[in-house]
Amino acid sequence: MQPTLRRRRTFLTAPLLAAALAVSGWVSAAPAQAASTSGPLRTLVAGLTVATEVRTGYDRALFPLWIDADGDGCNTRYEVLIAEATTAPTIGSGCSLTGGRWYSYYDNAYWTAPADLDIDHMVPLAEAWDSGARSWTTTRRQAYANDLGDPRPLVAVTDNVNQSKGDRDPAEWMPSYSSATCRYVNEWVADKTRWRLTVDSAEKSALTSLAAGCPNTTITVTYAY
Repeated sequence: MQPTLRRRRTFLTAPLLAAALAVSGWVSAAPAQAASTSGPLRTLVAGLTVATEVRTGYDRALFPLWIDADGDGCNTRYEVLIAEATTAPTIGSGCSLTGGRWYSYYDNAYWTAPADLDIDHMVPLAEAWDSGARSWTTTRRQAYANDLGDPRPLVAVTDNVNQSKGDRDPAEWMPSYSSATCRYVNEWVADKTRWRLTVDSAEKSALTSLAAGCPNTTITVTYAY
């Protein structure tokens, strides 16, 4: 039986995200209502812009990771773990987590130790760089690397599965658990759309083929900027 998944319970609301970015200097005031788009999966895949990827100049340090945007003592990694737990953990000093349980949908595995999980960037940082983030400011890349404004860009998964994925796109890597395919494709497309990232030709071809075998569900995305 397919496990019942509890999607992320809490993440930064638009006002909180705006406030966090204002502190960092990205915006000076809360923006107007963010633009969004909605459409069937295959329509969104067709709408992704194809462009040549450029890795030149990439450095992971250009994407500052695991900030505490809301100042509650838990950084982005722990916020995701708390939100995605199938059994809520006890939160201790320094945001230590005990007693929780997590489901890794990439490989259909359950874990009770936070150390067994990585927080995967659905679209890896290097792939984001290749696909447009190289032209962003460091502040915007920080916002991307810590995106709690949508439940899809960051996901808690088995650590060695995340490491096997590396920086590969769906033309090069997909979850081994076949029942995860359509969810993964939906979330990849949503993340690329949210951040207005491009795709290369092989990636576009793979997404088109994969989406053809999935329900043509409607995807709604709020643009990050």
